[in-house]
Amino acid sequence: MILTTCPACAKPLAHDAPRCVRCKLRYCNKTCQHDHWRRGHKQMCKKIHRGGNAEQYNADKKYKEAVAVAVEACAADTKGQKCYICTQAVHWKTKEGLVRGCACRGTAGFAHVSCLAEQAKIVVAEAEENNLDGERWSSRWNQWFACSMCKQNYHGVVRCALGWACWKTYVGRPEEDRLRRLAMGVLGTGLSLANRPEEELSVKEAELAMVRRLGASEEELLATQGNLANTYAFLGRFEQALDMNQESYLGYLKLHGEENVYTLRAANNLADVLLSLQRFEEARSLMRKATPVARRVFGQSHDVTFTMKKIHAEALYHDPGATHDDLREAVTILEELERAARRVLGSSHPRVRAIERSRARSRAVLRAREDA
Repeated sequence: MILTTCPACAKPLAHDAPRCVRCKLRYCNKTCQHDHWRRGHKQMCKKIHRGGNAEQYNADKKYKEAVAVAVEACAADTKGQKCYICTQAVHWKTKEGLVRGCACRGTAGFAHVSCLAEQAKIVVAEAEENNLDGERWSSRWNQWFACSMCKQNYHGVVRCALGWACWKTYVGRPEEDRLRRLAMGVLGTGLSLANRPEEELSVKEAELAMVRRLGASEEELLATQGNLANTYAFLGRFEQALDMNQESYLGYLKLHGEENVYTLRAANNLADVLLSLQRFEEARSLMRKATPVARRVFGQSHDVTFTMKKIHAEALYHDPGATHDDLREAVTILEELERAARRVLGSSHPRVRAIERSRARSRAVLRAREDA
């Protein structure tokens, strides 16, 4: 269901829209189907069918494009290195180059996206075969988006390429299949981290519609709503994001209590939207409540704690009513946070760069106030 618009007229598609009999490409109506056939689909239909039908064909194509982008982005960092999985510089079959998108140091962490995907596919298949659950299941599924050695989540275009790899692996399964649904979420997050918000939005809206249609659990519904809310926020649709984030936060709080990682991440998402809406005191209040919990449960060096400190500092220095003490506190928080995040995540991590930018802005605001 990632092909969410009619190929003839670009209107949004219903999940049960009419399909081409051979390749399963969906259309909003028969008129568009006939028009698209005359305008070139006739020549492509057999090829798409041989490629596994429309969704599989599209996923394979998008995957190849995403891998090429990731390899190019990592080219300077991976020059002269070899894949830690297959030990080759160039993949023997796909001829793709290497990527790197985690916290591994030295010569570790270089790999082909194809090798990472095959590794994840194998361990997840073993988990299915052995009926694993809980942490044993999660540790295997996480290999679709996290390094198996340093355990850090991949980021940027590498995460996007792995998202398409995950989706193309499970797209052929029935809609109600658990892995297919999880793969859609992995893809949506990958598109987000590669700064592809319009594509991300179509995936996440389709995912939420699917979850509601299938009558998924409350937890899955909350997670899907939260992910979509983040996309709305990125696109500047803050009121929509606020409603969904409030619902997700209160839902997680009721389900799991305040010390759960999902509750705390939802608190961060809600505070971030409040910040965007310039509701600074509400954002600070939520962070003052949640940050001690995050420190107690996860420690000072956890991603959740890093995010809370950053939002709290930004809610201080962005506020036009902030005092000199507020601004100095914001600068201090961000300076300490930058050092800690660089030590834990590495200098090239997007979160570290975001903290650096925020620290620079906080200093500029403080200097402007002192010069006034």
